[in-house]
Amino acid sequence: MLLDLIKKPNDIKKIEPNDYNRLASEIREFLIESISETGGHLGPNLGVVELTMALHLALDLPKDKIIWDVGHQSYTHKLLTGRKEGFGSLRKYGGMSGFPKRCESDCDCFDTGHSSTSLSAGLGFVKARDIKGDNNYVVSVIGDGALTGGMAYEALNNAARMDTNFIIILNDNNMSISENVGGMSKYLNSIRTAENYRNTKDGIYYSLLKTKHGQAIVDKVRKAKNSVKQLVIPGMLFENMGITYLGPVDGHDINGLVTVINEAKRCKTSVIVHVITKKGKGYEPAEKHPARFHGSDPFDIETGVPKKLKPKPNYTDIFSTVMIKLAKRNPEVVAITAAMPDGTGLKRFRNVYPKRFFDVGIAEQHAVTFAAGLAANGLKPIVAVYSSFLQRAYDQIVHDVCIQNLPVVFAIDRAGLVGSDGETHQGIFDLSYLSSIPNMHVMAPKNKWELSDMMKFAVAFDGPIAVRYPRGEAYDGLEEYRQPVVYGKSEVIYQEHQIALLAVGSMVKTAVEVRNKLKILGYGCSLINARFIKPIDEEMIEAAGKKHELLVTMEENVASGGFGEKTRAYMSQNSMRNKLLNITLPDDYVEHGNVDILKKEVGIDADSIVQKIVTALRS
Repeated sequence: MLLDLIKKPNDIKKIEPNDYNRLASEIREFLIESISETGGHLGPNLGVVELTMALHLALDLPKDKIIWDVGHQSYTHKLLTGRKEGFGSLRKYGGMSGFPKRCESDCDCFDTGHSSTSLSAGLGFVKARDIKGDNNYVVSVIGDGALTGGMAYEALNNAARMDTNFIIILNDNNMSISENVGGMSKYLNSIRTAENYRNTKDGIYYSLLKTKHGQAIVDKVRKAKNSVKQLVIPGMLFENMGITYLGPVDGHDINGLVTVINEAKRCKTSVIVHVITKKGKGYEPAEKHPARFHGSDPFDIETGVPKKLKPKPNYTDIFSTVMIKLAKRNPEVVAITAAMPDGTGLKRFRNVYPKRFFDVGIAEQHAVTFAAGLAANGLKPIVAVYSSFLQRAYDQIVHDVCIQNLPVVFAIDRAGLVGSDGETHQGIFDLSYLSSIPNMHVMAPKNKWELSDMMKFAVAFDGPIAVRYPRGEAYDGLEEYRQPVVYGKSEVIYQEHQIALLAVGSMVKTAVEVRNKLKILGYGCSLINARFIKPIDEEMIEAAGKKHELLVTMEENVASGGFGEKTRAYMSQNSMRNKLLNITLPDDYVEHGNVDILKKEVGIDADSIVQKIVTALRS
């Protein structure tokens, strides 16, 4: 196999040009076979095989720098830098990351994981290069979906002012995770499909070549305007900003890509190379269902069907069903997503209530302030978003929602450990950053029924409120314990003595296991479902302190600013002398891996917690 010849960076340059397409086919075959076993981001990577090859052919790595926006499309890059053997452990604990990691390779120059960051980072590399007097090239690869994020435009605004080379590859596949929306998508689509432009450009080009001095004229036009297309597309967005535009270019034509990248290297300013690719290219199920194969679990190659079908509904499924019911009962309910109707469970809502559904693109900041405007004018907006992505809109939550005390509901999916996507996607900070904001209220359900009840409570609540729930299968235990949700009040599930477990959301399930193990050891143990993280139930803490020797808080959030820290502060302020044990995630970033393995590693699995409790009681 040609792929086996690539052991280190730049080995691709040893491949004969006639064999480029064969290598591309081998890479696709390898990715499909590997990801079918490990899971991972298949669609994005199949779409950029030729583009990545062209970059590695035209550049000198690691001297030259490639910065991948988000980074979930970097698998071919990893293959071409000698990391083929690492794919057996892709996204597993202790194994290779599914995103660029500086600690993995000198060819990964910048860690990424969230969208719309590559241009700003690239500008930083460019300016550092120039200040140091280096002569390398810097390339930022950004998808058209990432151009819906405002941060990208902030960077473009600065890039337009530079008089030094900075190469921007616009990977245009008309997709982010789901199909792109908005004005930029329409604009790029008009360039892609402008047959009149293509025909006119080609007509001018070939007509000029037939004249006596045609080649010289063409060269002069290119020098003045960089391409004949400027004669027939006035007011092109990027050119008007001051950024040279090259394209559109076939993103699956390796030789053509190498040529245009080399042309971009000759520019003395910022330059955008507009590359048209097909997400999922080369694998029919991924081409037909690009959203499903954006991030895939292990699957059967022949059919594309996941190897492990979901045996039970997950929390996203429950939320999806609840949203339909809420909207049916209340015409003021509207739903907002930031480019993730599938991932957040709003696809069904969009189908049933299209006029009350808003996909704003990868633009969490806009999503939150947009929701604030809807709420200020009498509607009940529900912002469905992953925990790690909501971080991007912290200022908007503070300034536009909470200062005005507007009734915006935040449905926070993937709260807690999410597993294989690693540090950039773990939802382990939301309790801390949300509960620090005045007027914000935060809840977490113990099971699938309580998620439904909390969403109903949130929609009826007059103020900012968040409901955070984990990734994965919805817990269906404790069905018999379904007390009404009361503002600021917890729920006593088991009342005993000696030890009181105060568990938040997903940790209630773990607390049931912990209690069972402690009872086998002969300890009395109460279990309290905290429900509210802000405000905490102070009366419950007081009552628990009177009946128990040890209070144990349990949460899937970092220690700093979390439920346990708030409980400790209250106990200290009120001179409560009980022992207190806070079970939290460490104040650190948690790497990728299976969630059960991660829980054991950070000490929040049932066995680890029991051991900590027994130690605390004996101390």
